Amino acid sequence: MGNIVTVVGSFAVGMTLRTSRMPIFGETLIGADFDMGPGGKGSNQAVATARLGADSYFVGIIGNDKLGEIATDLYAHEGVHTQYLEKTQQMATGVGFIILNEAGQNGIILDMSANKLMDAAFVDKAEAQIARSDIVMTVLEIPVSAAARAMALGHKHGVRTLLNPAPATRLEDAVFQTVDYITPNETELRILQGLAPDDPTPTVELAQQLQRRGAKNIIVTMGEKGALVLTPTGMSTVPGLHIDVVDTTGAGDAFNSGLATALIEGKPLSEAVKFANCCGALACTKLGVIPALAQREAVDALYAKHYL
Repeated sequence: MGNIVTVVGSFAVGMTLRTSRMPIFGETLIGADFDMGPGGKGSNQAVATARLGADSYFVGIIGNDKLGEIATDLYAHEGVHTQYLEKTQQMATGVGFIILNEAGQNGIILDMSANKLMDAAFVDKAEAQIARSDIVMTVLEIPVSAAARAMALGHKHGVRTLLNPAPATRLEDAVFQTVDYITPNETELRILQGLAPDDPTPTVELAQQLQRRGAKNIIVTMGEKGALVLTPTGMSTVPGLHIDVVDTTGAGDAFNSGLATALIEGKPLSEAVKFANCCGALACTKLGVIPALAQREAVDALYAKHYL
C-alpha cells in the first residue's frame, strides 16, 4: 500500500444536543436532535484520511468498555488499522458533550479520560510504524508529551510531520522545530504563543513569530476567509469556500486530513491547502462529524468546481 498516514491521537464519544442557547446553572432546557457517535480529533482524522484513500493507522488508547466498542466498530467499518490502539482497564473511554445552537455554533465539555494515559513511552511503541509512514499527524487532545514525541519520531526518521494544535496550549520551541506543517486557527495561533485568544496583534505577525520559533510551514485556517500560508520561501493566502453551514464540528479535522492526504500524494502546498479547504467545507454541510467527513469523489468534484 502507498500513502501511509499514522495519526497519534484521541478518541472520544461525542454526545450532541441542539438547543437555543446554553443553560445557566440550575436551569433545565429542552433540547432536540440528540446524536451519539465517535469523535476525538485524532480518530476523526484517521477516519477522514482513510475515506480520502490513504492507508490510515491510528495510535491511541480507549477504555475496555461499551463506549470503546464504538471506536473498534468504526475502525473495522472504515478500514483504519488498529495494531497500535490499546484498550485499558484503568480509565473509561473519553467523552465529549456538545451543545449546538440554531446557527450551528457549538460549546463542548470534554473528559478525555483514557486518552490521558498516552505519554512519550506509549508513542515509542509505534516508532517502527511512524518510521515507515509518509506522514505522521497529531493533535493536542492527548498529553503534550505524547504529541511532541510523535513529531520528534517523525522528524528523526525523515517522515513529514503535521501538528494540528487543537485544543491549543502553549508549546516549547523544541516542539515547533520538529514540525513540518502546523495548522492553527486564528485563536489557536494566539494561545500557542501564550497570548489571550483575542489578542489584537495581526495574525500575519503572529504567524511570522511562530516561524521564527522553528515551525517550517504554517497554515492558519480562517474559515470562509480561507487560509494564510507561510513557508520558508514566502507567504500567500488561499481563498476559502462559501457554503451553507449546518454544523462546523469536525471541519478542522477534515481540513487537516485533506492537507495530509494531498501532501503525500505530491501536491504542492498551495494546492494541498485548496484540497483541504474542500474537505473542511464539505464537513460543514451535515450534522455530526463522521457522517460529514467526505468521501474522495465529493472532494475531487468540489475542488474541480472551485479551483480548477
